[in-house]
Amino acid sequence: EGDKIILIRHSLAPGGGDPSGFKIDDCKTQRNLNRKGINQSKKIGKLFKKNKAPIDQVLSSQWCRCKDTAKYAFGNFKEFTALNSTFQSPYNKNEPKQLKDLYNFVKKWEGKGRNLVLVTHYSIIIAVTNAVPSTGEIVITDKNFEVLGTIQTD
Repeated sequence: EGDKIILIRHSLAPGGGDPSGFKIDDCKTQRNLNRKGINQSKKIGKLFKKNKAPIDQVLSSQWCRCKDTAKYAFGNFKEFTALNSTFQSPYNKNEPKQLKDLYNFVKKWEGKGRNLVLVTHYSIIIAVTNAVPSTGEIVITDKNFEVLGTIQTD
């Protein structure tokens, strides 16, 4: 329809959390998408194309599994630190600032009939919606993060 906030939990990246000592700018130190996750990301992109869902912009967490999900699904995206994981230390300390930044961004965002796509993590989606997304799940909300529907993509 447009004018929706579309939160997407990154596609399948086996494991949980991040390896100790991981570096945000070094994908070799992180959990990454496996073949199934890459295919799941492409499936997400095809779903948007097939349904002619109008996209204003695609924003992604700086974690490689999110950036890869955005890249394989949509091609173009921009990094947005407010979408970074807050699941484990030391990143959990950033949650209040990140959520404030996210709410402020969405409040000012004008869709003009298009959708805002946010590729992020379980920790961010549950914090703003109370929805509990599975890997690659799409959570569709209004600008107040009221959940309007979800789409599984496994």
